[in-house]
Amino acid sequence: MREDEILELFAGIKSGRVSEQEALKYLKNYPYEDVGCAKIDTQRALRNGAGEVIYGEDKTDDEILRIAEAIGARRQNILITRTNERVFKRVRETLPQAEFNARGRVISVKFKEPALTQSYIAIVSAGTADGAVVEEAYETARFLGNDARKFSDAGVAGLHRLIANLEQIRGAKVVIAVAGMEGALASVLAGLVSVPMIAVPTSVGYGASFGGLAALLAMLNSCANGVSVVNIDNGFGAAYNASLINHL
Repeated sequence: MREDEILELFAGIKSGRVSEQEALKYLKNYPYEDVGCAKIDTQRALRNGAGEVIYGEDKTDDEILRIAEAIGARRQNILITRTNERVFKRVRETLPQAEFNARGRVISVKFKEPALTQSYIAIVSAGTADGAVVEEAYETARFLGNDARKFSDAGVAGLHRLIANLEQIRGAKVVIAVAGMEGALASVLAGLVSVPMIAVPTSVGYGASFGGLAALLAMLNSCANGVSVVNIDNGFGAAYNASLINHL
């Protein structure tokens, strides 16, 4: 439940358009709705400005669908991360406006398109192999009402590719740097921009990258100022934090 929904309910009760019984029915599942497999936090949008997001990995198809239908019944926008096309087809049967980003494994359902910010988030990735994390971050940022722009395959192995896009990247209010291997992109880029940077280590790399641990440690130990780091492959978390900054 969002703040504007509560105010609308108050206005409806005050004007007589909404009866006490109707208001009671509306508030019955507040502050959470128990759907059996999950307790949906209906108060989160009011507290945090954004509703609950469904993390799809390790949930069954039926569980994801049940949660999505409960959120959709309130006509609240829905974001499902770490999911697949099979789930998407089932969600679309109930919520035909659902869209699927296959590379990012993200389903979004929008009952109302959010107004995008005038400022933008730059999502810069080191290589094509980082694309899944980039797409997760991009879909999350857009879902949360941000203008987001992707600058792909701009790693330090070919520094000219990064420099070619530098002016546009510098125009962003916040930058997300996505990189695997040795994770050097975050340090290099942070030394070239004056805005906050959120670094996302990815699990891309050969054996000694240890599934992204090498990039994570490199980013945590960056000598450049203004770098904060999220967990390995966490495009969602990076975009959520970037959105908080971009909406300031």
